[in-house]
Amino acid sequence: MKAIIFTKYGLPEVLQLKEVGNPVPKDNEALVEVYASSLNAADLETLKGAFVNRITAPFKPKHKIPGTDLAGQIKAVGNNVKQFKPYDEIWGDLSFPLASGAFAEYVCVPEDALRLKPASMTYEEAAAIPTAGVVALQNLLSNRPIQPGQKVLINGSGGSVGTFAVQIAKHFGAEVTAVDSKEKLEMLSLIGADHVIDYNQEDFTKNGQHYDLILDVVVQRWIFDYKRVLALDGIADMVGGSLPRVGLNILLGKMMTGKQKIGLTAWKPNKKEDLNYLKELFEAGKVKPVIDRAYSLEEVPEAFRYLSEGRAKGKLVITVKHKS
Repeated sequence: MKAIIFTKYGLPEVLQLKEVGNPVPKDNEALVEVYASSLNAADLETLKGAFVNRITAPFKPKHKIPGTDLAGQIKAVGNNVKQFKPYDEIWGDLSFPLASGAFAEYVCVPEDALRLKPASMTYEEAAAIPTAGVVALQNLLSNRPIQPGQKVLINGSGGSVGTFAVQIAKHFGAEVTAVDSKEKLEMLSLIGADHVIDYNQEDFTKNGQHYDLILDVVVQRWIFDYKRVLALDGIADMVGGSLPRVGLNILLGKMMTGKQKIGLTAWKPNKKEDLNYLKELFEAGKVKPVIDRAYSLEEVPEAFRYLSEGRAKGKLVITVKHKS
């Protein structure tokens, strides 16, 4: 089969399309013919060899085939698989502690990491949801439920996590302010943002507004900036960005007094309840993946380059074509 391989950390140039042997499912696994996958910020961090990756694999990648989100069709099942059968259409997430491997024609996946794909979802839509959608959902709801009319600001709202967060917050009745570059503001208005801010033109921490919840996907701010614009009992949740800055903000946040909370929500991938809930929101027309571009398996290095530039509006999808 064809697969994207990387054996050392680095830039997209280290990614290679190679012919490798077909995987064989273990007793608790299904062999999936991959039809679509998608890119996440975590994939880019893995490619570069970010600190969290080097904890378990300090010198070279632990898993040679990247890619975590997937959608496709089951071709075979192991002896102990009970929930699925060949030709079932599925979607899932191969994030840690699983071994990734979705940027390939086939991958073996444990049964409990798979879900039946709704007939109303395309493979591309299904592949765009598992990681980014779950991260957005968990970060928005982990501290307390969003109440109708509350003010929510999403910084870095035009990317994969942010576009889901805007739609989910609107579903709960929030008044949503979306912050990103000028090129993404029209798209953000179209998916429901009540207010949009071009970060190059306006500093949301100095405009006099206050928010019940800030979801920061890029984290280029210090804790004092959040405190200035949070409501008296407001919450700021950090999702990504500079690890040292996030770490120091968390440390300072533990020393805060008052009702404001500033911290980090631990991501729990493959949580069945969250994926089921996102499926329900999709089927109800409340949440729809924003897909900027689709790339072939051969074009994965190009997709990584585009993602690293920060210009992607929503998700970048990888489509995998198979010989008929």
